[in-house]
Amino acid sequence: MDGDGWRVSGFTEIRELGTGAQGRVVLARHEESGTLAAIKYLTRADGDTEAVERLRAEARMLARVSDPHVVRLYRFVTSEHGAAIVMEAVDGVSLRKVLDTHGALDPEAALLVLKGSLRGLAAAHAVGVVHRDYKPANVIVRADGLSKLVNFGVAALAGSRERSGTPAYMAPEQWAGGPASPATDVYAATCVFFECVTGHRPYRGDRTAVMRGHLHDPIPVEEVAEPLRPLVARGMAKDPAGRPPGALALAEELEAAATAAYGPDWEQRGVRMLAAGAAALAALFPLAAAGMAGAGGAAGSAGAALTGGAAAQTGLLGAAGVKVAAAALGTALVVAGGAGAAIALRQSGGAAASPPTATATTVQPVVPVAVRACPFGINPGPAASPQPVRLPRQVRLPEDAAVYEVSDPYQGVRLIGPAGGECTADGGSGVGSASVNTDAGDVYVELYSRSYACEYFPDSAQAAEARRTNPGWCPDSSEPVPDRQDVPTGLQGYQAYLAVGDQPPGSVTLRMLVPGHSSGQQTAIGPMITCALPRSRAEICIAALTYRFVEIMGRAGASQQVLDRAARQIRAYVPARLR
Repeated sequence: MDGDGWRVSGFTEIRELGTGAQGRVVLARHEESGTLAAIKYLTRADGDTEAVERLRAEARMLARVSDPHVVRLYRFVTSEHGAAIVMEAVDGVSLRKVLDTHGALDPEAALLVLKGSLRGLAAAHAVGVVHRDYKPANVIVRADGLSKLVNFGVAALAGSRERSGTPAYMAPEQWAGGPASPATDVYAATCVFFECVTGHRPYRGDRTAVMRGHLHDPIPVEEVAEPLRPLVARGMAKDPAGRPPGALALAEELEAAATAAYGPDWEQRGVRMLAAGAAALAALFPLAAAGMAGAGGAAGSAGAALTGGAAAQTGLLGAAGVKVAAAALGTALVVAGGAGAAIALRQSGGAAASPPTATATTVQPVVPVAVRACPFGINPGPAASPQPVRLPRQVRLPEDAAVYEVSDPYQGVRLIGPAGGECTADGGSGVGSASVNTDAGDVYVELYSRSYACEYFPDSAQAAEARRTNPGWCPDSSEPVPDRQDVPTGLQGYQAYLAVGDQPPGSVTLRMLVPGHSSGQQTAIGPMITCALPRSRAEICIAALTYRFVEIMGRAGASQQVLDRAARQIRAYVPARLR
C-alpha cells in the first residue's frame, strides 16, 4: 500500500494542500470534535528510513516544549506505510513575509517580535533544547501581534556540535563546530532583531563573506538606534560567554532597554504596529489561502511550503525554506474548529498528550477611526457625516488628535490635527486649503498648491523643462529651499522634502512634487502640509505629515518599504524643529 492510500485514523480528509517528493499535506477534520487539522504524511521509500527518523527526532524535541509562543506537537504516527505528524497551526504570516512586504519595522514592533519568540526560546532552553535555526521564516506573526516559534527540524539538546542552521543568523560557535547552547539562539535572535530594525542582515555577501562577518567582523551597532546598541552588542558578542546566557536573560535585558528608550507603554504600541502589518497580509493567512477564511485557523499554502510544491512560493510559509528531505515540518498543524472542542491524542511513546483547547483565531482588522467633518466655504451648508477610515499602519494617531475630512466632494481630503480644534476649509481660483486651528497652533494642508516647480524644486526635471521652454516662468536664479531634508519617494519624477517653515516661524512643512499636474508653465506642488504646534504635541505633527505622505505616495505606487522609511524620517525630523 503506497503513502497516498494511508490515512491517520480518526480524521476525515477535506483536501490536499500540497505534495512533494517525499510526502503530502492534507487538510483534515477530526471526526469526534470537528476540529480542523493539517496532517503531513511522509512516505517511506523502501530501505530509506532516514527522513522518518529525522521527523521523529524533531517530534521528540518539540514534545519537550510546552509554551504559548511555541508551535505545539499533538501527534506523531508511524506505520509500515510511512510517518505522519500533526501539530498546532498559527493563523498568521511568517516574519519573513512581513519584512519582505513592509521593510524594516518600528523599534517597538521589532522588540515585541523578539520578546514573544524569546519566550518560546526560553521554554525550549528550560528543557535543554536549543533551536539552532532561529530566523524570520521560523517566527509566525498572528493578526493580534502574538509571535510564535516554529520549525524545530534541526533543534538539538544543548552541547550538540553538529554544524547546522541558516548562515545569515548562525553564531560563531556554529561556524566553528563548537557546542550549541542557549547563547547560540540568543545570537540568532539578536541578528533577526537587527534585521527587523534596519531592513537588512548584519553581514551580507556570499557564504565566505557571511562566515567572516560572524566570526571576525565588528558588530555593526552603529546602524541601530543608540538606545538599542548595548542590546545588540551583548546579544551578538563573538564569545558566547559575553552574551546573555539564555533567552530569558535576553528578554529581561530587552524589557529594560525598551522601557528606557520608548516608555512603559512601548509594548501596547508594538502590538498595534505589528498587528497592522500582519493584518495587511490577511489574504495569506492559512484559512484564507485554503478558501476557508473565518473558520478559525489552519493550513492553506502552509502545506505547499512544507512539501516543497509549486505553491511554496506563496502563502503563509512560502519563504520558510522548509525541506521535506530534512523532515523539518515545524508548521504542520492542528487548528480550531468548534468552540471549546478538544482533541486527546497520543504521542509515539503511547502517553496521552495534554488535550488542547481549540479556540477560533480570527483576523483582527485595523480598527476604523472616526472622522470629523471639516466645513467647506465661507457659508457652508450642513456637513455630511464622513465614513470612518482605517489609517495606514505607518501612522500613529495620538489620543489628543482627530482625523478631519473636507466634506465637499471636489475637495475631499483628510488631515490629522488636534482633537479640540476647529477645522475649516476654503477654496477659490483653483487654490484651496483646510486648517485645524487651536490656541496652541494649527495644522493645515493646501489642497491644490499651484506654484512654480522652480520655486520649491529648482533642481527637478519639471523646473529644468520650464527653464528650457519659457525662462520667464522659471528664472535661473531660483535656489533650493534652505534647511531642506529630502524624503525619497521611490518613484521617478516624484519628489518630497521636509523643511522648517517660516510661516509661521518654527513650523514644519512637507512639500511634495507630483508630476502631471500643470497649468501653462506652472507645475503644481501638492499637496503641501504645514504643522505649527509646540514640541509637546509633536506626535500630532508626526501623524499629520506621515499620513499625508503615505496617502499621496502610496496612491502613486510607492512601496511599503519606502513609506516605512519616510515615516521613520518624519518621526526623527519633526520634534526638534517645532516652535
